[in-house]
Amino acid sequence: AAVTTTTRLAESKLVRQGAEARVFVGTFLGRPCIMKERFSKAYRHPDLDAKLTSKRTIQEIRSIMRCQQAGISVPAVYHVDEQAGCIFLSFIENSVTVRDFFFSSEGNPAAEEERGELLTKFGESLAKMHAADVIHGDLTTSNAMWNSSTHRLTLIDFGLSFTSSLAEDKAVDLYVLERAFISTHPRSEALFQQILTVYSSQYRDGPAVLRRLEDVRMRGRKRSMVG
Repeated sequence: AAVTTTTRLAESKLVRQGAEARVFVGTFLGRPCIMKERFSKAYRHPDLDAKLTSKRTIQEIRSIMRCQQAGISVPAVYHVDEQAGCIFLSFIENSVTVRDFFFSSEGNPAAEEERGELLTKFGESLAKMHAADVIHGDLTTSNAMWNSSTHRLTLIDFGLSFTSSLAEDKAVDLYVLERAFISTHPRSEALFQQILTVYSSQYRDGPAVLRRLEDVRMRGRKRSMVG
């Protein structure tokens, strides 16, 4: 008999509970996988809830596929259960989050070269992603994985992603990442600048997006001054 999504989830290990979804680690056809389940919200009308869950699940898959076609390293999609709001993705093995890599390599001169390579790969991935008009929506150093053996950077968690060709949306995407860098990694302005330099050189519309990023920063500063 076919194994249901409910059974698969019950046999898997819950690793993260967010506002929108639960993330499990388990197996799919014998391969290690990540299962992402968008759970229903009791305060929403059931029909609306089902529609929104389905829409967001499909959008997440679309974004992953677009990134794949653009040559970006993202998890492979194994299976989608639209009714259950569940996506089965490949488990990114032998990798740590960029956040953890930065913390573990801080103050280590031997890791300097690898850090530089990681930042270059990050800038290249963002350039390709925005050239494909994919807006990640939640760029942080926890939503990118780094494999120190293969020097492969993988972008993950496209749950808030959408498609847009607007420089404004791309600038806000970068701003979210910049805020994540500043709040998580003290003295990281130079690291983020390295990402932007690569991004701008690899993406034709990069300079226009960076000009818009300046506006977004100014708005952000005003907001924090107003409180």
